[in-house]
Amino acid sequence: MTFPASKPRRNRLQQFVSARITFALILREMATRYGRSPGGYAWALLEPLGGIIILSVAFELLVRNPSLGHSFLLFFATAYLPLTMYLATSNMVQRSIIFSRPLLKYPVVSWIDAVMARFLLNALTTSLIAIILLYGILEYVGSRTIMDIPTMIRSGAHALFLAFGVGTLNCVATGFFPIWANFWAVLTRPVFLLSGIFYIYEDLPQLAQDIIWFNPLIHITGLMRDGLYSNYRPQYISEAYVFGFALVTTALGLLLIRRYNKELLNR
Repeated sequence: MTFPASKPRRNRLQQFVSARITFALILREMATRYGRSPGGYAWALLEPLGGIIILSVAFELLVRNPSLGHSFLLFFATAYLPLTMYLATSNMVQRSIIFSRPLLKYPVVSWIDAVMARFLLNALTTSLIAIILLYGILEYVGSRTIMDIPTMIRSGAHALFLAFGVGTLNCVATGFFPIWANFWAVLTRPVFLLSGIFYIYEDLPQLAQDIIWFNPLIHITGLMRDGLYSNYRPQYISEAYVFGFALVTTALGLLLIRRYNKELLNR
């Protein structure tokens, strides 16, 4: 005899087991990536800080003032940090199946556990680093700007959602064609040039604006600056476009992994 409550209980048990497996994979990832490398989490914090400082010093020698405000350090950080969140998270999600391939041989560990573990760890890590660095830079430059926190949070959330979608698609592409990882790395090298780290959208000529508008990352960096600079109100930003782009890539990526996860494991 089957009782009506048995199926919900079974579903809750499966969810609990999946959550424990995901948490265990997160701990494994933390130990592998940060526990065995010199500096650990300190290096994860110092690497983006070093990139921001180098850019600031270089451009301060070439240009008198940034496009917004008076601090190159803060201007570059507002674009560099959300872009770093996107790049780091998408790259880790891209290699999630390959990284956890030995564990995925066990029936209790599923592909979604591996993908979510890598995404959650990198989303939390990059978000925490962005918060620490941004507030540290604000204190260093002595800025008293009134921040629009919800707008800045939306910028980070869009960056992570987009990273998840692009990462899952690349997870399938890399699994079937390993050379795709190298090809994608080449394609993403100009991302800083095309995503507004050195300029704002309004600085570009009209033709360049019409083309670069389709890059979802330019909307994300513009949204972050919208939240930080009270006198900057970009009119070009379309959060619906960014969300739709991320939603389509996520749906397609998850669908392909679900369909071909066994083939990816056996390659």
